[in-house]
Amino acid sequence: MRSLLVSLGLASSLFSGVLSESKAAINAFKRADKFKPAIRERELHEFEQPKRLDKRASPYLTEATQKFVVNGSGIPDVDFDVGESYAGLLPISAAADETRELFFWFFPSTNPLATDEVTIWFNGGPGCSSLSGFLLENGPFLWQQGTLKPVQNPYTWVNLTNMVWVEQPVGVGYTQGVPNITDEVQLGLEFAGFYKQFATTFGLEKKKVYLTGESYGGFYVPYIADAFISQNDDTYFNLAGVAINDPILGDATMQQEVTVVPYLDYWSHLFALNESFTAAIHERNDYCNYTSYFDTYLTFPPPPGPFPVLPDPFADENYTCDQFDTVYAAALAVNPCFNIYHITDTCPHLFNQLGIVNPGGAQVYFNRSDVQKAINAPPTNWMQCTNKNVFGLGNNTDRSLHDQSLGPAQNGVLQRVIETTNNTIIGVGNLDFLLPPNGTLMALQNVTWNGVQGFQKYPKNEFYTPYHPEYNGGALAGAGFLGTWTYERGLTYYQVELAGHG
Repeated sequence: MRSLLVSLGLASSLFSGVLSESKAAINAFKRADKFKPAIRERELHEFEQPKRLDKRASPYLTEATQKFVVNGSGIPDVDFDVGESYAGLLPISAAADETRELFFWFFPSTNPLATDEVTIWFNGGPGCSSLSGFLLENGPFLWQQGTLKPVQNPYTWVNLTNMVWVEQPVGVGYTQGVPNITDEVQLGLEFAGFYKQFATTFGLEKKKVYLTGESYGGFYVPYIADAFISQNDDTYFNLAGVAINDPILGDATMQQEVTVVPYLDYWSHLFALNESFTAAIHERNDYCNYTSYFDTYLTFPPPPGPFPVLPDPFADENYTCDQFDTVYAAALAVNPCFNIYHITDTCPHLFNQLGIVNPGGAQVYFNRSDVQKAINAPPTNWMQCTNKNVFGLGNNTDRSLHDQSLGPAQNGVLQRVIETTNNTIIGVGNLDFLLPPNGTLMALQNVTWNGVQGFQKYPKNEFYTPYHPEYNGGALAGAGFLGTWTYERGLTYYQVELAGHG
């Protein structure tokens, strides 16, 4: 009996210990809930409701603009009123026989301080639609990857400024006509022609204009800005500033090949590539002179004078110095869902309303006939990134036809834009593999503006975002110290830790 009681007591003690450990384990999972962001419910009256659109309420509603009106409560799958907006096609010139037209979606801001300005957004590619940025990043409603339906965007740029998303050049999205350009100078002039028609139609003469974009927008924005400057006409082209995110600005070998191995080293635990591959890729980096180039030219201040141009790695039939694609292939072997735009992504790929991953017979949102009708778009086989060669003169088979322009950091275009506006902003995300942040910095160190070459000090100012209540679980934004920034001589540069490409 005594032994039985001892056994029972031991069992009881062991069971109590198991319960205690189980509770500790459960509590460990509860910690995950403890620090989830509090999403406050906001009463309907707390959201500013768009005013009823009529001629007395809006300076933009006229006989000339009536045909572009979008019913803010009639956009498919969007179960709230997005407010006043206008969308449609306008030509790139005033010529009676002009057939080339660009598609726009214009949202006037309710911000009373924004009445004398307009901001234009471009996506990159080349050949990708600016409606990508609209739906996934900065529009008044978002339908982000892997989510059920559109949600209001409390951080839309429309809260700050009058916004226009423009599909360009000809050949992209809903645009009409045959592509007939071969370089960025021609692209800039065509867009200037479009903007003059747009400003005349909506009474935007003399308004300050801000040009913004991302990725290949690093070419678009500076060259279009330079086209505006060259017009010497403040009535239509009153350029006040530019902002570009994750841009290609200069030589692709410098921005991608030279920086990819240091980027891999910085994120080595995330890439999880084996030691033999890592050793081999470093040896090749030395052979291609990328290591010494990085160490020499990514310095603050930079060595004076133009940086030497490295050989094109694709000129070698073996692509020996194509470090970018070598690392990319290795990353895909470890993580089949590796995302060059946002390196923390893992499998599965998320459903995307704009295409790419769009299973089960679902239609691409902007390819739906009801959506096209709602936003005054022509019936079109819309694609997020066109299969047309927008620099191909209408030829989609000759791949030798491409953008003939140098990067704006290489030929004085970016310098002119910075010096003319003294209000240029360039930002990057640390999770961007396609165009690593150090590549952008190196391209800028090769630019002279306002009498001095490059940044004189490495960007170290803390990038702080105020803490704030959140009301929308579908559109959240971080807070606290999120990165670094600097400002020198009219150019602001910032780098965000947990942001990717775009």
